[in-house]
Amino acid sequence: MTPRLFSHLVKQYRWIPFRTFAVKRESKHYPLEKIRNIGISAHIDSGKTTLSERVLFYSGRIQAMHEVKGKDSVGATMDSMDLERERGITIQSAATYVEWKGHNINIIDTPGHVDFTVEVERSLRVLDGAILVVCSVGGVQSQTITVNRQLNRYRVPFLTFINKLDRMNANPSRAMDQLKSKLGHNAAFVQIPMGLEGNFKGIIDLIERKAFYFNGPNGEEVCVEEIPEQYKQETENRRRDLIETISGADEQLGEMFLHEEIPNEQQIHDAIRRCVITRKFNPIFVGSALKNKGVQPLLDYVTRYLPNPAEVENVALDELGKEKKTIKLDPTRSFTAPFVGFAFKIEAGGRNTSASQLTYVRVYQGGVKRGDTLYNIRTLKRTRVSKLVRMHSNKAEEIDEAYAGDICAFYGLDCATGDTFVNDKAYQISMESIFVPDPVISMSIKCSSSTDVEKFAAALARFTREDPTFRIVYDEDNKESIAMGMGELQLDIYAQRIQREYGVKIEMGKPKVSFRESLVNPIKFDYLHKKQSGGAGQFARVIGILEPLSPDKFATVEFSDETSGTNVPSQFIPAIKKGLIRAYEKGSLSGNKISGVKFRLQDGDNHIVDSNELAFMLAADGAIKQTQESGQWQIIEPVMLVEINAPCEFQSAVHSLVIKRFGIVSGIEPREDWFTMLAEIPLNDMFGFSTDIRSHTQGKGEFSMEYVRYCPVRADMSNKIIQQYQQSLDQSQQQQQQQRRKN
Repeated sequence: MTPRLFSHLVKQYRWIPFRTFAVKRESKHYPLEKIRNIGISAHIDSGKTTLSERVLFYSGRIQAMHEVKGKDSVGATMDSMDLERERGITIQSAATYVEWKGHNINIIDTPGHVDFTVEVERSLRVLDGAILVVCSVGGVQSQTITVNRQLNRYRVPFLTFINKLDRMNANPSRAMDQLKSKLGHNAAFVQIPMGLEGNFKGIIDLIERKAFYFNGPNGEEVCVEEIPEQYKQETENRRRDLIETISGADEQLGEMFLHEEIPNEQQIHDAIRRCVITRKFNPIFVGSALKNKGVQPLLDYVTRYLPNPAEVENVALDELGKEKKTIKLDPTRSFTAPFVGFAFKIEAGGRNTSASQLTYVRVYQGGVKRGDTLYNIRTLKRTRVSKLVRMHSNKAEEIDEAYAGDICAFYGLDCATGDTFVNDKAYQISMESIFVPDPVISMSIKCSSSTDVEKFAAALARFTREDPTFRIVYDEDNKESIAMGMGELQLDIYAQRIQREYGVKIEMGKPKVSFRESLVNPIKFDYLHKKQSGGAGQFARVIGILEPLSPDKFATVEFSDETSGTNVPSQFIPAIKKGLIRAYEKGSLSGNKISGVKFRLQDGDNHIVDSNELAFMLAADGAIKQTQESGQWQIIEPVMLVEINAPCEFQSAVHSLVIKRFGIVSGIEPREDWFTMLAEIPLNDMFGFSTDIRSHTQGKGEFSMEYVRYCPVRADMSNKIIQQYQQSLDQSQQQQQQQRRKN
């Protein structure tokens, strides 16, 4: 390449080192009612990314479709990472946008594996609607339940798309029944299929009473015809069920139903939209993304039923007022209202690049232009918007401005996931942050060569910054770094990324489970911290009860200030909480964290001169140690909900395998030649389960798992953990004594 050609390319395409070329595009501004922010979520291998690929193709965003595990080695557009294309799974959420019949649809494709559940969390946190994809063969699976819980947490309106109707044993009716029974959805079909499996020809719209066929090489030609005679009776029966279900949720349609009035098509559409936005009804659509059937009508209903940004109430917390209060944000697309943006995802840059951090931001109020000055509410630091882009998978497309309702990305913002940005320092409000689950598994991690330590540290700093569930801690006892995450797959993925993207060969130790310690019975404490050594001393006293929480709260800790009067001044309460955080870090039984307890502060004492924050912090720490000496404690461990799918001929072998691993079978659902088994198994007994399940089912069985709660460990395991901890303490003491002798 000649210098002149290179200079021309640099001017025309603004180069971003760790991504592809950033192309300058004319940003088209849509009114709020024409904007939809949606996510596509589901259980692993339900067809989310395949559906996203079809949406991009039919909207004209891409010119050719590729499969998740395509033979052409290209892979799906939204799976831009090499590891995603090799493994055929989505690892990182990816954003894009399409235009569909005058509407701008911002789309985030999310992972399905439980190890990357934080990607779903932060995506749903900023979206106004979603598409829940359900496999017509597998139905409602373990991760479907998790996604449903996340949808409920952020109150996201959604549509359900039952996919893979071309697959053998496809049964959309069973999937709908599971949506009702397992997830509690008030659901009904809006579409029904014409045939199933190899005979799947098209879909019937129950409201319009029309049959849709998808012709052409890629199903791009949508033909609307009259319903075939053999489906007319089923159409009328299903349509009646649909109207009855909506009437039970919508007041206006319910009034018509009571008066035996027949609603017209527009009235049914309006009723469904009202119920979807208020989350009172879940409309079900059908199709096969892989066979190019049912995607275009689904997009029509996304624009018709899901809310625009103005129809979703978003509030922020006032950080300046003495009394915390919420402020309703104004979604008007103008620069008159103060700018409010929420950073929900960051990418810290790649190997050997000077590229600044890429921050994905949802704009909730006002607008922002390139060159504007913003303030991070958490740090109150000032920053300038040097480059403003919209993302299409891994491609950055520069824009000049963004308004309320947009999802964009900034370069160069110094922030963390969950930070709020404003353009007026006096306008200090913050958005509700993202729920981040605690890690449940850990491994030791180190680089093989001492010459790669700097690159290794840079890689760890980058990935822990990008992913809040991936954490690195240093074990002082064993003098090693510990990588913590949500599962073996997540830690394995990051290990491979460090090797590929940074050229650092690393070594991973055996997986370790995040055991914790919890109290069995309530115990009173009365601890006095007193220190006098001339001059001002330290004096603090805390009195109260430390009690265990219910089993469903074993993973958390709580604090309750039940004091009255001035024995414990209110300004020292934060110091007591800090002392508790430090005390909870290490239990006396096994050295693991303390959780599942509630610290009830009922009384105390202070000294007018000697009491300070440090004294009360040490008093809280001492109170916990006091309860450890005299209280009854136990070790608890994470328990996983495991869903196993295998041929019926291996049911007894799989059942024996679960029992062998100290699991409890909670249900078995037979499905023709296959069965689905749900069981709760301790995470510590799940290592190597993938190998065992394949060997017990001749390679035909598969499973998925997700964390459900902490439970007390078995007595033999408890004794083993305590014994190992005592041995490590003894070894540490011996090493310290030897070191003193040498010195």
